[in-house]
Amino acid sequence: MRKPLVHLTAALTLSGTLLTTGCLAEDRADAQSRDTQPQSAQPTDTDPKNAQPQAAQSQQRPPQTAQPAQQARTDRKNSKPLLDVDYESGTLDSGIPDLTTTHATAPDASAVVGSGHTGGHGVMHKVTLDDEGYVSDGAPRSESATDKVTASRFRVGDERRYEFSVLLKDWKTYEEGDATTGDILFQGKPANSNPPSFYLGAKRNQIIFRSPGPDLQWPVVDDYRPYVNKWLRFRVDVRWADDNTGSYKISAKLPGQQDFELKKVYEDTRTWHPKNPSDFGYVKWGLYRPDSTTEKGSVKTRIAYHDDIRVSTLP
Repeated sequence: MRKPLVHLTAALTLSGTLLTTGCLAEDRADAQSRDTQPQSAQPTDTDPKNAQPQAAQSQQRPPQTAQPAQQARTDRKNSKPLLDVDYESGTLDSGIPDLTTTHATAPDASAVVGSGHTGGHGVMHKVTLDDEGYVSDGAPRSESATDKVTASRFRVGDERRYEFSVLLKDWKTYEEGDATTGDILFQGKPANSNPPSFYLGAKRNQIIFRSPGPDLQWPVVDDYRPYVNKWLRFRVDVRWADDNTGSYKISAKLPGQQDFELKKVYEDTRTWHPKNPSDFGYVKWGLYRPDSTTEKGSVKTRIAYHDDIRVSTLP
C-alpha cells in the first residue's frame, strides 16, 4: 500500500476557506488567445530545391535521447513532489490531516470507493440539484481541496505540474436539445473567494480546459462518451505569472494510451489574475455545477470519481 507523501515544506499553518466561483463559458471560437500547437518532432521540407539525399538528411537529425516512457521517468526524477493524494489510507483526507474534504452535508456527498485508478481506493463526489445537502458555500458542489496544505500552494513565479485521474460514473451524455450547462471536475484558483485561474470540466460531450481570465478554452477530449465509467488522466503544467510571461500546457492520457499526449499549449499569457487580493493559490477536485439547474433541464444527479491527485514542481 502506498503511503501519501509527507508534506515537504515547513509546518502547515491554517489559512483560507473553501470558497470559489466560476462558470463554464458558452461555446465560442478561441480567437483571442495566442496559441502554440503541439509540433511534430521532425518537420518535413517539401520544397524540391531544399531536398537533400536521404543519407545527408539522416546525418543532420539530432540523436534521439529518450522514449516517452523513459522521459516520463526522467521528468519524475527531476521534479520535486509536493503532494500525492492516492486515498490508499481508506479515508476522505487520504491520511493528510490538512486536506479539506467536502463541505456538503449529505451523507453520500463524498465517500471513499474501493476502485481507484492505480490502487485499491479512490474518492467519490456526488451532487444532486435542488437538494440543500449538496450545496456548499452557496452553490451545488461537493469538492476536496488543498487550501490548507501549505506544501501544495502556488504563488506568482512558481512552475507547477498538476495531475489527476477522473472517472465519470454512469454519466448521462449530452443529446441534441439537452441543457448545455457543464460540470467542473478540477480547478486551480487563487484563495480568498476568487474565480479559478483554470479548470477542466465536462460540457456537452467534451472535456474542456478553460482559463476564464484571458478567455482561453480548448476541448481536451473531443468526445468522452466512449470513456464513461473508465479512468481518464490529465496533466496541466503551469507557469504562474501576473503578466504575460505565464503559460499553460495541457496533456491527457486516455484508456489504451501508454503515455500522455500533448493537447494544447498557451504561451505568453497571464495565469494569475485574482479579483480579490490573494497571497496564494490551491487546487480542488470533485464536482462543481455552477450553472446547472433543473429549470434549465440539467441532469439532476452527477457522480465523479477521482484518484492520484499529484502536485509537483516542473522538471
